[in-house]
Amino acid sequence: MKLYIPKQYRAKLMPEMMEQAIKLIKDTFQEALAAELDLRRVTAPLFVRSGTGINDDLNGTERAVRFGVPGLDGADVEIVHSLAKWKRMQLGAYGIPAGFGLYTDMNAIRADEELDNIHSIYVDQWDWERTIRAEDRNLEFLKEIVRKIYGVIRWQERQVYEAYRHITPVLPDEITFIQSEELLREFPDKTPAERETEAARRYGAIFIIGIGGELSDGRKHDGRAPDYDDWSSETPGGYRGLNGDIVVWNPVLERAYEISSMGIRVDREALLRQLDLEGCSGRAGLQFHRALLEDRIPLSVGGGIGQSRLCMFLMRCAHIGEVQVSLWPEEMRAECGRHGIYLK
Repeated sequence: MKLYIPKQYRAKLMPEMMEQAIKLIKDTFQEALAAELDLRRVTAPLFVRSGTGINDDLNGTERAVRFGVPGLDGADVEIVHSLAKWKRMQLGAYGIPAGFGLYTDMNAIRADEELDNIHSIYVDQWDWERTIRAEDRNLEFLKEIVRKIYGVIRWQERQVYEAYRHITPVLPDEITFIQSEELLREFPDKTPAERETEAARRYGAIFIIGIGGELSDGRKHDGRAPDYDDWSSETPGGYRGLNGDIVVWNPVLERAYEISSMGIRVDREALLRQLDLEGCSGRAGLQFHRALLEDRIPLSVGGGIGQSRLCMFLMRCAHIGEVQVSLWPEEMRAECGRHGIYLK
């Protein structure tokens, strides 16, 4: 059982107040994010047809929860992992022009998730996607979007402080941009997670650029599917990747803490290159991939922001089960209860 118990942990809010705080965060954050990025809200699917290539493969190993539907002649459908590719198709379906986009409440089941303080088999996030121009496919544009999102996160932290004065802000004024290759060079003897923790401790908030491709040691900082984020295009300084993660220092768990994964999405060239690199060129014939290769869906930037992750961080909780209802091993539930961590 993977579980970290903070020393002398005490919840900042009573359960009934915590529910009010969750509502405050979820109501206000999405509105602020939509205003900052010019997004409009849309409804989203809980499941999609299997075999279309629309569902996300995440690291490429996770199993989707799948079931047959008699009303669809027995066709298999699967619970979404996230909506990265579905959102991009919707940009085209709605005809949303460059500079504008959409967001939605995404609910997913990730059955293979290893349960611990920050991972649950139930995932809830704000999934967003924004149409861009070809000339926007560069690192400076990505950084501009990251700064806007980080600004909304800092604003939300302040709103929590205004409502609950004993929960004081900890995020720095600015987010620091770091290449995954730079982290490897600085901390060659550490794991990717350990590198993130060292950098997050030093800067408070970081955006790690270039996640998904192999680094100079022949390994990846972390896995990414080949068909949504562009992690292979060359960028200034001899680096690669137009994607990354927003990671902050979590003072309760005393570790790096990912809040958002995002990036500029693959264009035709990047998709073919990444499918080849990952040995899955056969996907090019799937519904989503054909549409992209035939220029029937727009260029875009997008990502996901964890709802429970954000609530947990802003309320200084020790376990994601304090802010969401899921399933936990009885041993974990009992151990948490002994230390004042009450899982829903």
